[in-house]
Amino acid sequence: MMMPVLVMGILFSGTLYAENSSAEVPPIFKEGDKVINLGLGIGTTLYTGRYYTSRVPPVSVSFEMGFMDDFLIEDLTLGLGGYLGYASSKYEFGQGLWGWDYTYIIIGGRGAAHYPIIENLDTYVGLMMGVNITTSRAFGDGSSSFSADGSGIAYSLYGGARYYFSENLAVFGELGYGISYLTVGLALRF
Repeated sequence: MMMPVLVMGILFSGTLYAENSSAEVPPIFKEGDKVINLGLGIGTTLYTGRYYTSRVPPVSVSFEMGFMDDFLIEDLTLGLGGYLGYASSKYEFGQGLWGWDYTYIIIGGRGAAHYPIIENLDTYVGLMMGVNITTSRAFGDGSSSFSADGSGIAYSLYGGARYYFSENLAVFGELGYGISYLTVGLALRF
């Protein structure tokens, strides 16, 4: 999954300058802007398999601040911020008689390059690095005393867009490898 997002980001960033030069679309995300994304994930990256069911779908909140205008090329804005993702699942075995409840939390820092292509559309590609914290709790007759708690490095290459309906309110979508493969939701700029 990471390779298609990386290729998409390279192709996307390589064609941005040529596409924008004829349209002269002003940057939507600029140095000093602050944006909060509230998202719902579709297609989790954390658990798969026949015996897993979602208890809480992947949800996330991220914050980003415009850090530098004209980053590397004209109209490219660098944004930096943080990310928090949460999901919960249940692994049931023996027709639901025993299993484990899992909780996943991803906390990380993100950086993205924003470039205007179409008016009111903030397009970007980025990288997130952080930690994935997983906790588990056994339940039922066949529950064991071992723990599957753990944590590890979390990373995501992602691409996304925010479409602004007003000065401060947008809908957004991101493709990547974080708490989910696809995240959609609302963005608030202040």
